[in-house]
Amino acid sequence: MEDLYRKLPSVDEILREEKINEVLKFNKRGVVKNCIREVLERYREKIRRGEVKKIDIEKILEDVVSQIEEKKKMSLRRVVNGTGIILHTNLGRALFPPQVKEHLLDIAFCYSTLEYDVEKGERGSRYSHVEKLLCELLDVEAALVVNNNAAAVLLALNTLAKGKEVIVSRGQLIEIGGSFRIPDVMLQSGAILKEVGTTNKTYDFDYINAITENTALLLKVHTSNYRIVGFTHDIATEELVQIGRKYDIPTMEDLGSGVMVDLREYGLPHEPTVQEVVKAGVDIVTFSGDKLLGGPQAGIIVGKKKYIDLMKKNPLTRALRVDKLCLVSLESVLRIYRDCNPVEVIPTLKMLTAKASQLYEKAAILNKLVLTIPKVKSRVVEIASLSGGGSLPEESLPSYGITLEVEGFDAEDLERRLRIRDIPIITRIVDGVVTIDVRTLLEGDEEVILHALKEIAGVCQ
Repeated sequence: MEDLYRKLPSVDEILREEKINEVLKFNKRGVVKNCIREVLERYREKIRRGEVKKIDIEKILEDVVSQIEEKKKMSLRRVVNGTGIILHTNLGRALFPPQVKEHLLDIAFCYSTLEYDVEKGERGSRYSHVEKLLCELLDVEAALVVNNNAAAVLLALNTLAKGKEVIVSRGQLIEIGGSFRIPDVMLQSGAILKEVGTTNKTYDFDYINAITENTALLLKVHTSNYRIVGFTHDIATEELVQIGRKYDIPTMEDLGSGVMVDLREYGLPHEPTVQEVVKAGVDIVTFSGDKLLGGPQAGIIVGKKKYIDLMKKNPLTRALRVDKLCLVSLESVLRIYRDCNPVEVIPTLKMLTAKASQLYEKAAILNKLVLTIPKVKSRVVEIASLSGGGSLPEESLPSYGITLEVEGFDAEDLERRLRIRDIPIITRIVDGVVTIDVRTLLEGDEEVILHALKEIAGVCQ
């Protein structure tokens, strides 16, 4: 072992190699040196584990070049989503409609009217670009956008209830992604949580009996990421509004998923729409931009002007504000809702409402192409997709996909080979076989999959 350590070349020795000198023409010396150190450290570790029997200088040089190329890859990059999970939090949640691309590039690479009123020739508000659209679409008095829905809830609670009590049902003290919990958000806001009812049952009198002179807000949280079923009871939004008006206390509902289309029309279970909650008379409604709305990550706050004006003046608003790329993306998506049928245009909604017959045809075409590759087997299978992103938690969507088997690879190895490519292909292993759900495949993904399989099978020309 000691002899192997001594035979390892030094960093300076590797830097003098002709192959590395060629690499240095196109890469910074510091980057190359760091890559050499990383490769040598890996070799030392392999020697310690007894995995290296001899030192091959050429192999070390190849590993250094590969490490340099790996460093050049962007960490945040495109993937092929073959999981069938539409709002996959780890893969970026909602996809933008194609119409957004032109506006996004325009604003990203040019100066813009972010905070400039061209009519008045003076400073304007960044929120005006989306506020008017939200007010028009939802028939509300005012709107505000911050960087995510947890921030929207935090800002609303801090503005309206800091140092005072907020009444909420125990059955609605949810945990959202990344272990962020409603009680924790409330604590950070400075509001005082007052739980009422039980986990499975809360009645109107629970709220009424909890009201004191220190009550600042009645809060309802839509449990969009789980369901309580069986022996349950919860009060309707309209009932909470009536209580709020009777005792002159503002009401707020956190809707989470932010759906603005009645999904029952497409055979899916009812998910309360923002329009329904607004119509019920809630004073403040918060929801996400990158879930069922199908836009960028954002926390959208709509409702009564007097409350939202207070939020706009809150110093937290600046800390939570969104940038120009979020605003132009959101404006583009909201214009689709105003001017078009969003189900036909917005990728999230298109995938969610795709018909089984369409998905079968898509799977059959992909399967036929895959079967042309030697050493690769595939077949069309029925599979269950998911909405994801904490939306429609109980609803699995009947879908179709293909299984993949490549000669010489087990399922785990094939899944990994597909995942670690320059364009990672993210799949699922179902019943011991690598499976791709076609519901979440985009135009052009088929070519990426075919090229990957050809290389893995060793038949790429």
